[in-house]
Amino acid sequence: MADMTRARPGAAIAVFLLTLLTAVVGQTITARAEVRLDITRGRVEPMPIAIPVFPGGTDQTKQIGRDVTAVISADLERSGLFRPLDPKGFLQDLPSLDVQPRFVDWRSLSAQALVQGVVDAMPNGQARISFRLWDVFGAQQMVGQAFSTQPENWRRAAHMVADAIYTAITGESGYFDSRIVYIAESGPALKRIKRLAIMDQDGANHSYLTDGTSLVLTPRFSPTQQEITYLSYFHNVPRVYVLNIDTGKQEVLGDFPDMTYAPRFSPDGNRIIMSMAVGGNSNIYEMDLRTRKTTRLTDSTAIDTSPCYSPKGDQITFNSDRGGSQQIYVMNADGSNPHRITFGQGKYGTPVWSPRGDLIAYTRIFQNQFYIGVIKADGSGERQLAQGFLVEGPTWSPNGRVLMYYAQAPNGGRVRMYSIDLTGYNQREIVTPQDASDPAWSPLNQ
Repeated sequence: MADMTRARPGAAIAVFLLTLLTAVVGQTITARAEVRLDITRGRVEPMPIAIPVFPGGTDQTKQIGRDVTAVISADLERSGLFRPLDPKGFLQDLPSLDVQPRFVDWRSLSAQALVQGVVDAMPNGQARISFRLWDVFGAQQMVGQAFSTQPENWRRAAHMVADAIYTAITGESGYFDSRIVYIAESGPALKRIKRLAIMDQDGANHSYLTDGTSLVLTPRFSPTQQEITYLSYFHNVPRVYVLNIDTGKQEVLGDFPDMTYAPRFSPDGNRIIMSMAVGGNSNIYEMDLRTRKTTRLTDSTAIDTSPCYSPKGDQITFNSDRGGSQQIYVMNADGSNPHRITFGQGKYGTPVWSPRGDLIAYTRIFQNQFYIGVIKADGSGERQLAQGFLVEGPTWSPNGRVLMYYAQAPNGGRVRMYSIDLTGYNQREIVTPQDASDPAWSPLNQ
């Protein structure tokens, strides 16, 4: 079966708790400490997890089962927290959810967790993807769910299963059912073609949103997930657009000849924040999307730019050279109490607040080297996670545990996107058809 298109966020995927299946084998749905991962500390040793192929009763459901199992395994492995075991060593077949695992067999493989699943064809033509997550050493079920959807939307259901497993074992929300919007680049350096592109977080379901006729820059997701803002040069004048990804409907927010970056949405989606150079000074402005009223939040002779709201919307981080060099500042949402939080050597820019609210990611430039780092909002706990010739533009996963950014090789080399978790160890390249820059991570699909 060919790789099918994902379900758009508005598409219905029904979720059912498998309480009846729990009753069949007489187990309770409880999580046990033996299989819990503590991801708040430093480097974590990946947990061995067994994920047998989900069986199906028809040719179609068998293929869906193989595809779903592969996506779940890839999601969990890519997180750096799990090590899917080689199926060649499995000692037990699990043809249905009614079959009780022989936990001694799975313990002999050092599996700490076991995913048992099945794909069923429903009378209405839908596919039902069901799974149970087992604590192998505790011999207890941790979670059981089912997702019913159209067969072509199996990939999204697989991401949702992976998210449920991640949440049950780590205690935190997953991030696999999400997307990335970015700038796809091609052509010579002096005549670069830049197109808006979008894909699932694992690189699947890739598509282009613009045709490359106009230069596009700095896409940003709305908290509602279906919409993005981006900056496009229309007749050489910067124009900000809002694009609904699912419907393709595009709206012009306005012409902003003095803007250099697309705005970011507020957490409630009702406002946007941006930097504009008016009268030679770059200041931070806020626009109410309901009234289109614009309010200036900073009044400085310095360059204030790259603003980003905190998750609660009560604070804003931005970078400014008002102290003599480009550093990161935090202020209240009304512009009051601006204060500097970075004091390291070099320049700091592109601050982005974590969805968790605990950290701000940034780009730092020092002695011709670029760094991706994080710092607490009070200026403490600064850490560098990635370093390179040119690395910049961090964006957060929906759960605030992973960063994505882009990097260019020396001497005008290729531009690629990478992800890295907060430990600084699990760095992965995000494969794209062309050069890629300016990634923006969506919230979880809705």
